[in-house]
Amino acid sequence: MTQEHTTTTPTGTATGTGITDRLRYPNPQRIRKTWIDLNGQWDFFIPKESEAPETVEGSDRPANNALYDDPATLAAVESVEFPDFDRTIEVPYSYTFPKSGVDEPAYHPVVWYRRTFTVATHPDKRYLLNFEAVDYACDVWVNGSHVGGHVGGHTPFAFDITQYLNGNDNELVVKVIDFNRPDQPLGKQSWKDDNFACWYTRTIGIWQSVWVEEAGRTYLDDVMMTPSVRESKLTVDATTNDLQDAELHYSVSFRGEPIVNGSVSFTGGRARFDVPVRDWTANTGVRLWSPEDPNLYDIDFIVTQHGRPVDEVSSYFGMRDITSDGRLIFLNDQKYYLKLLLNQGYYKDAGLTGTAEEVRGDIEKMKAMGFNGNRIHQKIESHRALYLCDSIGFIAWAEFPSAYEFGPRLIGNIERELPAYLSKHVNHPAVFAYVLMNESWGVFDVARDRRQQTFVDSLYWQAKAYDPSRLVVGNDGYEQAMTDICTLHDYNADADELLASFQGKEDEAKAGAPSPMSGRRSFCPGYDRRQVPVMITEYGGVAYEKGDGSQRGDSWGYGERDDDPKQVVDRIRALTEAVMAIDYCVGFCYTQTTDVEQEVNGLLDHDHEYKFDPEEIRSILLSAHTYGYVQV
Repeated sequence: MTQEHTTTTPTGTATGTGITDRLRYPNPQRIRKTWIDLNGQWDFFIPKESEAPETVEGSDRPANNALYDDPATLAAVESVEFPDFDRTIEVPYSYTFPKSGVDEPAYHPVVWYRRTFTVATHPDKRYLLNFEAVDYACDVWVNGSHVGGHVGGHTPFAFDITQYLNGNDNELVVKVIDFNRPDQPLGKQSWKDDNFACWYTRTIGIWQSVWVEEAGRTYLDDVMMTPSVRESKLTVDATTNDLQDAELHYSVSFRGEPIVNGSVSFTGGRARFDVPVRDWTANTGVRLWSPEDPNLYDIDFIVTQHGRPVDEVSSYFGMRDITSDGRLIFLNDQKYYLKLLLNQGYYKDAGLTGTAEEVRGDIEKMKAMGFNGNRIHQKIESHRALYLCDSIGFIAWAEFPSAYEFGPRLIGNIERELPAYLSKHVNHPAVFAYVLMNESWGVFDVARDRRQQTFVDSLYWQAKAYDPSRLVVGNDGYEQAMTDICTLHDYNADADELLASFQGKEDEAKAGAPSPMSGRRSFCPGYDRRQVPVMITEYGGVAYEKGDGSQRGDSWGYGERDDDPKQVVDRIRALTEAVMAIDYCVGFCYTQTTDVEQEVNGLLDHDHEYKFDPEEIRSILLSAHTYGYVQV
């Protein structure tokens, strides 16, 4: 069958989808009308020590590690005796945090979940069980049948459970194993018994949304949407779950007004085509996405067979281009200065699991303080959080969680999740850059070990092959190999010294080790001649605890502690003005958004409330590098 494609101008009307409407769905970027929310109360079981998998004496490592080595071993599980569930848990919170409702302070590497659900099945439909994130390895059973398994604690996965459903009360059981090994991606989770430095409480089990959605027998399995502002088009690469003959119909609208619609045939289960989005009711022909004006187009897809609709998906996209000329960064061909906040994404009594309302509140507060984006640090955020960045207008740097012990297992574990990490972010216009490693974590000898340099380079090129439309940072902070930005970290608390380390010294900064705090060279040997823009992607971290009696003995931040909030703001001002004065620097990332457990260097406190007058912070950020006309 040859691929056919027709495009037509619209004749009907459309209805736009608002922010609140899309937030009702666990994945606002892939909405199907019929779905079942499986968040909420589940049965829960923690095995006794004697019932947990055997471990190597004196460590958290399992003696039999086949589960981590080969995901295919999970599929070999035909049946298992389920435990007697003796408590409940609130999904999707890790049992290690109070919002889970589980009162269990000890660390357990194995946990079990169970719940029932009812679904009215139809013979011409398929039913997909979605997990947005389960840390770390899991097996899944439906009505006693093993439907699959997954290894990787941060990325989404799904199973077609159609054949296992009985239409009445269906039993869903999940077994999770998480030994918190340093060679698996952990992000900011402590791999020791207790928290230390900037590593926090472990996350174990289901920690993002779970849902079942109804799709067609032949359904839209994946779609990648790449905008091109210069050509006023959207390039779409769509696939189905099978190789059956099918057609894809699409319609694009903007705030309820139709823009274009068309259709294309699938060839071998795949359809690749361009969608023209030029519309002369827009001033420039295309409604551009930016943090200042976050325009989003709605796009609806219908898969048909023999003229009959079999699957429908509602999505959206933003028209924006991200480029660099080697010195500057451009958004939609306009010079853009990045003012980011390091965002750990931890929430009080909930760890990594934030509600849509909590995430929205954070973004609104960050914007109110004058920031135009956040570096989502060592965490892969939820679908809803990424959508909020898109819809509110807030740049996101998407960072892959680090592992900490280099070797074949680390390589395999990162490679396993990398495609799903890229796939989760690729359609979000707010995602500006991919950060693949941070501060040489997991590649501690990268400055002199060619194997580790090669591994960083391989991640960079894989990201570029998957998505060439964004900037990619191989190893953020120092000791960089392949990268699109020279990203430097400097927690010098003296603003004058900070400025003196960099001002007028671009070549020296790239070729040397400009930060007296780390003493690390900016680039690995042989990479320092790369012509790329420079950013200070970590600085500040000024410690301050509000005097509400909640101080903890192990709390810390960078520099000397100050109890006067006015003096703290003065230090933040001096450091930020110093960074903004660096003549060749094209942006920064301040540490950090909120206080997190033992860290008290946030602009917001543990409750995500302002620690300082937001207008004062805003006046600092808007004192330099602002663009645009003033209209009166």
